[in-house]
Amino acid sequence: MATRAIRELKQKRIPFAVVQYEHLEKGAEFAARATGFDLKRTIKTLVVDLGQGRPALALMPGDRELNLKALAKCLGIKRAAMADTRSAERLTGYLVGGISPFGTKQRFRVIMEQDLLKHDQVVINAGQRGVMLKMHPQDILQALNGQTAAIAR
Repeated sequence: MATRAIRELKQKRIPFAVVQYEHLEKGAEFAARATGFDLKRTIKTLVVDLGQGRPALALMPGDRELNLKALAKCLGIKRAAMADTRSAERLTGYLVGGISPFGTKQRFRVIMEQDLLKHDQVVINAGQRGVMLKMHPQDILQALNGQTAAIAR
């Protein structure tokens, strides 16, 4: 099992452990139950449209919603909107329900909800439905050159 995400992390020498589960439905809630991880430590990767053809990724705890106004404010733009399913899949090269911030077709600006840094381990999608990566949130930020902000509600 070597997704593009796993290959990228190995190349960058970022530590992770693979956690597999039977993917019966999309969503962080199901993934959390199936892997035995708290929903607040299960990261969902959301594709966001910043306008003018600029996408970004928001990394959110599974138990929280993205506050688009807070995201726009932290990025110094007027507004942000969720990308539609087709755009998210085209931009990342992954299927919704399996979108990973690693190994995407193009480089994205990445913003992680700052509360995720409270945890020593989180799980995040590995680029295939039913495959998660157990990692330290700081390693995720390092691998993606990401930033943190209060973007959850």
